[in-house]
Amino acid sequence: MAIIEIDENSGFCFGVVTAIEKAEAELERSGSLYCLGDIVHNASEVERLRLRGLDTITHADLENLHDATVLLRAHGEPPSTYEKAERNHITVIDATCPVVLQLQKRIKTAYDLNRKKLAAGEIAQMPLILIYGKEGHAEVNGLVGQTQGEAKVIQKIEDLDALDLSRDILLYSQTTKSLDGFRRIVAEIKSRKTQGDFQFFDTICRQVANRLDALRDFAASHDAVVFVCGAKSSNGKVLFEECLKVNPRTLLVSDESDLNLKMLQEAERIGICGATSTPRWLMQKIAEVIRMNS
Repeated sequence: MAIIEIDENSGFCFGVVTAIEKAEAELERSGSLYCLGDIVHNASEVERLRLRGLDTITHADLENLHDATVLLRAHGEPPSTYEKAERNHITVIDATCPVVLQLQKRIKTAYDLNRKKLAAGEIAQMPLILIYGKEGHAEVNGLVGQTQGEAKVIQKIEDLDALDLSRDILLYSQTTKSLDGFRRIVAEIKSRKTQGDFQFFDTICRQVANRLDALRDFAASHDAVVFVCGAKSSNGKVLFEECLKVNPRTLLVSDESDLNLKMLQEAERIGICGATSTPRWLMQKIAEVIRMNS
């Protein structure tokens, strides 16, 4: 029988843990709660909480919702969401991750300061505020919202081609992006910049970034790896690719129904790991399914 191990470093980050704890506390108290967007990018966990009374809504739903209680997930929200909630007499349970919240405040402070400098004639134009992240991601939308929609999102080096890099630049990062990717963007901007100031801020969450080396070691130490994450998880895609680099026998699954048991048949040591949005109970369930079929 194969040895099956679950990576002790995988699973929810503290921001997600806090959001789920807040949701469960309110569900225990009242039996129902709205959540603006999926509370975590994992369909299995979303379904578990739905069965307890958590109703996932969209921003369009929020527009027509009144006198209700809504949880804002760890990804954070732009100021417009809070304004809408206040207009509609909505009670907000704010579960924004502290790391994301700090980044939002940092970007807003820089934006507001430069707006004042522009109005006072101290600078000729606003700096170009760049956010290295995934276009349309909930966290990124919240960050862009701190600048009244003026910040530009870059996902890859080619996105720099459309920007005026002669302006002063302030570069930040989505908290769950890869450090290597951020460093490549920084190096590229430096190589292209011939005038103007360039300031960059490594705002990547270390709880996420520091998992990489441990995850690579874990993947390399097993004959086969099952990486568990939801289809919507940006962090999951990054971590899965890192596992795949060191172990070609890495299988990506969202739940036990995706398992390719034939691929695992000859493996003597099977590792199970996941993203910061992957619940521990789901990795344990997958381990049990493999164990029963090995």
